[in-house]
Amino acid sequence: MSPLPFLPNNTEAPQGFRTTLICVRPLTIHDLDADYDAVMSSLEHLQQTTPFGPDHDWPTAALTRDQDLIDLGWHQKEFQNGSSFAYTVMDPDGIRCLGCVYVFPSDRHGHDAQIILWVRASEVASGLDEHLYDHVREWIGEQWPFESPAYPGRSLTWDAWNALPSA
Repeated sequence: MSPLPFLPNNTEAPQGFRTTLICVRPLTIHDLDADYDAVMSSLEHLQQTTPFGPDHDWPTAALTRDQDLIDLGWHQKEFQNGSSFAYTVMDPDGIRCLGCVYVFPSDRHGHDAQIILWVRASEVASGLDEHLYDHVREWIGEQWPFESPAYPGRSLTWDAWNALPSA
């Protein structure tokens, strides 16, 4: 049995957006080389900033290309069945992966979606993280059907998020 979609019936997930600095589009297995490079070049940054929460252990130095391919395939399948949505953040030319955006169903009371995002370590000083966050919030507000999306680790702390009752 496949998971139920969390978007309302007949609602399709947006295909992404573009700014002068980034192109956000669905993540697929064809993004393996660029994604793996972004993740592995940013291990320490991702572990320290904990975009997935303080109790999450992804990524580790032991992550292999094959494991990343499996992750990408899993994300691609979830996108197809509507159970969650993963996007790659590419440079404007579509060559270099700069990070990712994930739109998950929320398991916390009072929120209908959980949005997680990260940029590679080399892009933090340039302000790309803030640029991405600002544009993702605008995109979610304008193109998604959510009434109360949450940005744990950003608009509320992970402690506050984890303290919310389960939905």
